[in-house]
Amino acid sequence: MSAGRHLAEARELLAEYPVVDGHNDLPWSLRLQVRYDLDQRDIAVDQSAYLHTDIPRLRAGGVGAQFWSVYVPARLTGDDAVSATLEQIDSVDQLIARYPDDLVRALTADDMEAARAEGRIASLMGAEGGHSVNNSLATLRSLHRLGVRYMTLTHNDTIDWADSATDEARHGGLTDFGREVVREMNRVGMLVDLSHVADTTMRDALAVSRAPVIFSHSSARAVCDHPRNVPDDVLALLPANGGVAMATFVPKFVLPAAVAWTKAADENLRAHGFDALDTTPGAMALHQAFEAEHPRPAATAATVADHLDHMREVAGVDHIGIGGDFDGTAFTPTGLDDVAGYPNLIAELLGRGWSKTDLSKLTWSNAVRALRDAEAVSRELTADRGPSNAHL
Repeated sequence: MSAGRHLAEARELLAEYPVVDGHNDLPWSLRLQVRYDLDQRDIAVDQSAYLHTDIPRLRAGGVGAQFWSVYVPARLTGDDAVSATLEQIDSVDQLIARYPDDLVRALTADDMEAARAEGRIASLMGAEGGHSVNNSLATLRSLHRLGVRYMTLTHNDTIDWADSATDEARHGGLTDFGREVVREMNRVGMLVDLSHVADTTMRDALAVSRAPVIFSHSSARAVCDHPRNVPDDVLALLPANGGVAMATFVPKFVLPAAVAWTKAADENLRAHGFDALDTTPGAMALHQAFEAEHPRPAATAATVADHLDHMREVAGVDHIGIGGDFDGTAFTPTGLDDVAGYPNLIAELLGRGWSKTDLSKLTWSNAVRALRDAEAVSRELTADRGPSNAHL
């Protein structure tokens, strides 16, 4: 069967079972580039010169639901982190209000299904890092009331109650307060996101959580040995938990040859006064100059498919999904250059013999089911006990 036939089949499948993407950093890019001024970055029209994401490309990519990351960097602490997170939430509210024909707020699994039936993109939010709640369960509950439906327990830095995958461990996983954070997230119906956390934190959270966990943007450690990816023993725990690991597209997490190259490129950025996560035009110009002298190893849709093949084998097809991390990474794989690229990944998987039933679980059903199950656990827990006032 020709590649073109696979691509046509992929688009047909996505029309019925669109992508639920676990992680997109458009709000932070809008903050960095234009301080949320949507007149300067009107995503109703092509913004490919500046962003991975706009509405025409979301439509072309077959995206039916997006968890918009309301990320703030860990260098913001205390109330500064909380305020910046609120500004990020407000930016998503502005997007939904400005583009009502295309985007619609979603708080529940039923909302996601209603959006799919209407042909609109269900817009949910995920907070990326426990520093966003400043060690306060009341703040956690407030974010949930504002629409945040998952929280990544850490970002790149270890926090007061949880170890990160990319920082020095201080706790051996979760502290007692960290376990209470997980329990309170279960109680309110906020998904526990284990991307970015240390292996010990993953295992501790899975031992505590009564609701499905997610990995909003992590791939397979066995395929690319990077601490941001999920080890096989943790993938194997997902069926019992009901969780979903959503494969990411970030080249340095999916392609072994890209790991060392990205480390050198990040060091070059820092040497010139930029943060390694900076995707502003000045940082990207510096990246391009570096790449001209040091050609970048290129990941492809097939690279990501290798991870999904492995994750399906270890965790099972009911426990995998997609979390591209668009607008949160400087580089993307060939064929997955932006949010229009999902059909290329689905076509690759069709060519590998994935059934339409399995692909419908990958793109849509697994993520919706995880949120629905978390809602059911929340109803049970809120019937048994009230809010936790635990504190550090």
